[in-house]
Amino acid sequence: MRLINLLLSLMILLVLAGCASKNDLEYLRSDFEELKTRLFQNEKEMGTLRNETRQGIEKSLTGLQSDMDAVRRKEADNQAALDSVKVDMQVLAGKLDDASLAAKKPVDELSLLKDDTSRRFTALEARVDKLEQSIVEQKKAAQAKPENPEDLYQKGLDTFKSGDTQKAREMLASFIERYPSNPMVPNAHYWLGETYYSDKKYDQAILEFQEIIKNFPDKEKVPAAELKQGMAFKELGDLKSARYLFKKVINDFPASDEAKLAKEKLKSLK
Repeated sequence: MRLINLLLSLMILLVLAGCASKNDLEYLRSDFEELKTRLFQNEKEMGTLRNETRQGIEKSLTGLQSDMDAVRRKEADNQAALDSVKVDMQVLAGKLDDASLAAKKPVDELSLLKDDTSRRFTALEARVDKLEQSIVEQKKAAQAKPENPEDLYQKGLDTFKSGDTQKAREMLASFIERYPSNPMVPNAHYWLGETYYSDKKYDQAILEFQEIIKNFPDKEKVPAAELKQGMAFKELGDLKSARYLFKKVINDFPASDEAKLAKEKLKSLK
C-alpha cells in the first residue's frame, strides 16, 4: 500500500515539474496498474491464507478439544473400571475370609467329634470288658453247677409262652441237640414247631411236626402234631393236604381232643 502511494506521489511530482513525457506517464500508469493488480492479488491471497489458517487453527482446536474430551472420557472409564476392580477385590477378600472361617469350622467340629467319639469308644470298651467279665463268671457258674435238662426245656417253653419265639426256638433246639435221648424231646419238637407256626413259617412248622410223627409215632404228641400240620397246610392254601390230615386225626384218634378240633376244622373247609 505504501508503494502505491509512493508511485502516485512520483507521478504527481513529474506532472507538476513538467518534465514527464506522455510515454513516461503511460509507462508509470501501466506499472501502477500492474502493481495495483499484484497488490490486490497478494491481498486476496493473504486473505485466503488467513482464512485457511484460521479455519485450520479452529479445526485443530476443535480436534484437540475432541481428543481431550475423548481422553477425559477414557480416563473416567479407566477410573470407573479401577473402582470396580477395587470393589471386586474387597468382595473377594471378604469371601476369602468367609471361606477361611468356613474351612476352619469343620476342622473344629471334626476335632470335637473325634474327642466325643474317643470318649464314647472308651466307655464302650469299658462296657464290653464288663460284659465279657460277666460272661466268664456265668460260664464258671455253669461249669460249677451241672445244668438240669428239664430246666432248659422248661425255660424254652416258658420263653415261648412269653412271646419270644426266636429265643424259645434257640433254647428248644439246644435242648434237642444236647439231650437227644431225653423223654421230653418229642415235646420239644412239638413246641419248636409251634414257634415256627406262630411266626407264620408254615413250611418249617410242618417239617418239625413231621419229626414227631416219623420218629416218635407212639408218643402222645402225635395227634397234636398231625392236627397242626393240617392247620399249616390250610394256611398255605393246600386244602387237599389239610383235609387228609384232619380226617386222619379223626380216624386214628377218634376219642382225642384233637379229633374234635379236626372235625371243626374239616367243616370249615367245606
